[in-house]
Amino acid sequence: MQKLIITAALTGAEVTRAQQPALPISPEEIAQAAAECALAGASIVHVHARNPDGSPTQDKAIYRQIITAIQARCDVIVQVSTGGAVGMTPQERLAPVTLTPEMATLSMGTVNFGDGVFMNHPSDMEVFAQAMRLHGVKPELEIFDSGMLTAALRWLKKGLIDSPLHVDFVLGIPGGMAGTAEALMYLRSQLPPDATWTVAGIGAAQLPLGVMAILLGGHVRVGFEDNVFYSKGELASSNAQLVSRIARISQEMNRPVATPKEARAILGMAPRG
Repeated sequence: MQKLIITAALTGAEVTRAQQPALPISPEEIAQAAAECALAGASIVHVHARNPDGSPTQDKAIYRQIITAIQARCDVIVQVSTGGAVGMTPQERLAPVTLTPEMATLSMGTVNFGDGVFMNHPSDMEVFAQAMRLHGVKPELEIFDSGMLTAALRWLKKGLIDSPLHVDFVLGIPGGMAGTAEALMYLRSQLPPDATWTVAGIGAAQLPLGVMAILLGGHVRVGFEDNVFYSKGELASSNAQLVSRIARISQEMNRPVATPKEARAILGMAPRG
């Protein structure tokens, strides 16, 4: 098996300090959390930006501050969000890609998202894919249900995205595919043989699906964006605590954890300058 790539989704767009007091919000806090996660075993950090008041933003200047601060602390791969927050325009969401980060997310369809709708019109998605190709950004295809994976495979056939694919199965969002073993096994069965995949289990699904991914040769995303608890009723003390647990489980199962350099090689990315 490949070494395990751990992604830390540090902040997200929805979680608040009231829900998780340790949530990193400012660029310096996000960068410090990234460095702690890198030390714990993460090779990718998935980044959302926040305004000083904690509200979500795709402001390019704030993303620049975050990326610069992270890169000053560690070699971890910075993956920016183009999902932003429900209700943002496509133009807003795409802004951080122009900073040429190493990676960015690319959602492959529209999904009900709790009480909202996360809109991804096909023409907007195509613009996102073209921008990532133009700026040399590795896309991670966000898959919230099986139809999105079917769409991704159709895009691959049309040449709108490049092989090998790297996908993230986001399971357990209210409105999306369930965070179950059956859902993960089905999605995995539909992937091209050369694709790599990560699973992001939402809430209580984070740990069991992460352990499944370790066993099945996939990769794992953890962090406050998806889950603020360490165990039932016990808030996690930090994003790094969630990373450390997955790294420890993987090591005990004789699957080493990838460094950022090794993760770049696994994902077919260029070495960092």
